[in-house]
Amino acid sequence: MAQSETVERILDAAEQLFAEKGFAETSLRLITSKAGVNLAAVNYHFGSKKALIQAVFSRFLGPFCTSLERELDRRQAKPENKASLEELLEILVEQALAVKPRSGNDLSIFMRLLGLAFSQSQGHLRRYLEDVYGKVFRRYMVLVQEAAPRIPPIELFWRIHFMLGTAAFSMSGIKALRAIAENDFGVSTSIEQVMRLMVPFLAAAMRAESAVNDEALLNAQLKPRTKSSAAPAKV
Repeated sequence: MAQSETVERILDAAEQLFAEKGFAETSLRLITSKAGVNLAAVNYHFGSKKALIQAVFSRFLGPFCTSLERELDRRQAKPENKASLEELLEILVEQALAVKPRSGNDLSIFMRLLGLAFSQSQGHLRRYLEDVYGKVFRRYMVLVQEAAPRIPPIELFWRIHFMLGTAAFSMSGIKALRAIAENDFGVSTSIEQVMRLMVPFLAAAMRAESAVNDEALLNAQLKPRTKSSAAPAKV
């Protein structure tokens, strides 16, 4: 078996099992059994379960962020064209659709994994994503802040995560939701159509008047992150 084929089989198995069972509940033994490889192959190619989890995320985020960065560079070359919230959300849709799919379920699985990254105490994963992909997302967030200047930073933080939660729920369960919609309305909705339907909804939510009236929250500023402030990893 070629080395690249072995890596892909391990990543495919890990991705599916992590999405189905969670990170802590998925053992390397389960992964090797599903992939049809031995433990030595996982250790050779990845070194540890943490590194394997990170590699699963990078398989989607690598091309996504490369494409996103190119788009941000293009827009930075024309700073006079200030983007609206709708346009900024459309950028994310376009970059997600631009990632070459390996199957028709890639995005659904990734969004399920993204939700698990926040709900299963994967501190090492969040640190990894910040280290590797944080720069491009911070560039993107500057544009979001410019498009929603009246929202206090702490509320913007929560609204971004409300937005991620909406996307993670809708896309991770997209197969079932599409089936329900087709049964109820007699119309088949594509994944791209669903993603574009979310744009005006999320933009309106991001644009809503601030609900913050607490002085401490109004004056809250983003603090520099330190390694000691990160939550411990549990794998």
